Amino acid sequence: MQSIKIRNKIITAQTLDQIHQSIQDNWERGRSYISYVLCEQWDWRQANGHLKEMACRELLLRLERMNLIVLPPRICSKNNRIKKQSIPSTLILKPVTGRIDAFKRIDFELADTTAKRRYWNSLIDRYHYLGCKHIVGSCLKYLVYLDGQIVCLFGWGSAAWKVGCRDKFIGWSHEQRSQRLNSIANNIRFLILPWIRVQHFASKVLAASVGLIAKDWQEHFQEDLLLLETFVDRSRFSGTCYKAANWLYLGDTKGSGKSGARYHHHGIIKSVFVYPVRHDFRRKLCS
Repeated sequence: MQSIKIRNKIITAQTLDQIHQSIQDNWERGRSYISYVLCEQWDWRQANGHLKEMACRELLLRLERMNLIVLPPRICSKNNRIKKQSIPSTLILKPVTGRIDAFKRIDFELADTTAKRRYWNSLIDRYHYLGCKHIVGSCLKYLVYLDGQIVCLFGWGSAAWKVGCRDKFIGWSHEQRSQRLNSIANNIRFLILPWIRVQHFASKVLAASVGLIAKDWQEHFQEDLLLLETFVDRSRFSGTCYKAANWLYLGDTKGSGKSGARYHHHGIIKSVFVYPVRHDFRRKLCS
């Protein structure tokens, strides 16, 4: 067979034989275990040393759709949405109003435990219009408090693979993008709880979070964060808070999304904003 490339992994006839053998040897143990075994055999890891199990599972699904392999039946039913969590009874629903300068402090808390992640997931699933879904790749989730009360949540994940106006703005090649994409983080969720009405809070929290995100990204994924990106649904929002926090508007998407190896047109036009974390971001991304 002719070699193919999936998730930056070259699949040759020899690689495919290895996959077939792993499937045969571990058929009863299921797809997740097969992904784990293959990642171990290939030493396929993220920059932080964790196995690329989610990427491997996508690779296997792609090969199955191409009729190159047959995977065992799913042990668990397919469900890409996080199971709905009950909202904690300790959540304060009291409205918060005023100007941001009338409050004493903003605190950021990384959701780095199971309990905190469940809390984050439950609030996002209940109050964010996109809900809470499993995130493939690098991910950091934060809870934000204003004078001790939970008021906001945001999440950062791996950058989008291909964005025309962003890639033109950076000026990098296909190869450079493949090597440096992990130095860009995508603001995948940003939620101010519905009962919070504090003037200038959104832009304030965006500006205050940059240094923290860069520090935590390096600590968790061993990557120097050079650029932030986000996509704003134009039918819902105008991106005012990003503009106020000095993010750069680059243009709009074409209303298409990536599903597996293919793009499909969904018709949702999104505005693309970026924020350079370092002044030399372009030189480093294009190195």
